[in-house]
Amino acid sequence: MHAPSSELQAMIEAAQAAGEGLRRRFGQLSELAVRAKSGPADLVSIADEEAERTIHALLARARPAYAFLGEEGGASGGAEAAQTWIVDPLDGTTNFLFGCPLWGVNIALAREGEVVAGVTYLPALGELFVAERGAGAWLNGRRIRVSARARLIESVLACGIPFAGKPDHAVFAREMALLSGEVAGIRRTGACAVDMAYVAAGRWDAYWERALNAWDMAPGAILVREAGGAVSGVGGAALDLDGGNVCVSNGAIHAVLLERLAAALRTGTTP
Repeated sequence: MHAPSSELQAMIEAAQAAGEGLRRRFGQLSELAVRAKSGPADLVSIADEEAERTIHALLARARPAYAFLGEEGGASGGAEAAQTWIVDPLDGTTNFLFGCPLWGVNIALAREGEVVAGVTYLPALGELFVAERGAGAWLNGRRIRVSARARLIESVLACGIPFAGKPDHAVFAREMALLSGEVAGIRRTGACAVDMAYVAAGRWDAYWERALNAWDMAPGAILVREAGGAVSGVGGAALDLDGGNVCVSNGAIHAVLLERLAAALRTGTTP
């Protein structure tokens, strides 16, 4: 692996520290205080909150003046507001609470609104994905690249499925109707962090989802870019971290996937 910057090293250490705390709590649902946030299917636990406090403390020690945006604690300013840590301390909370190992820690650094470094740590799987602008994407110290598959029929895609309280259920149903017969498979892990890292590593060929937040997408966006893939919004425009949706791919199937997703928005229309 390339020599990480001091900022990326701080991110790695924070992700690993929080991840180890989460790993110790994994599978202890009866001992975790769990509550709903925006709705009954949108859960948060004491584990999420403890992990965010750990990350915040370590990053603040490394760069006291940087701003911080976390899923659980919201935004806090710093003297250098143009430099912002973007953190999801536990992406895939429902998986975590139900004993499924597909969950992770997401940390990104944005400079003037552009993501310049990202870390996705999957503690239960022992996988650390890191990327830094211009330095490539890496998994456990090994360089990773997106897949080379160029035909949709040969590709395995991943997506998010809107749960209770989320919009776009009808759109998702149309997407499945259009795509399921044209691809090798469609997967749903329940964790944006996992899916975007898997695209970067060539395990999935593409992933899309709506109703997301900046902390869901930011680390994965730079992972995929640095692994040679394509990153955009679902509509094809440049990714807007505040826009709530993302489409990432190996690049080769990006245009045709975007066409299918656009067709799904046109009720009753097929490509």
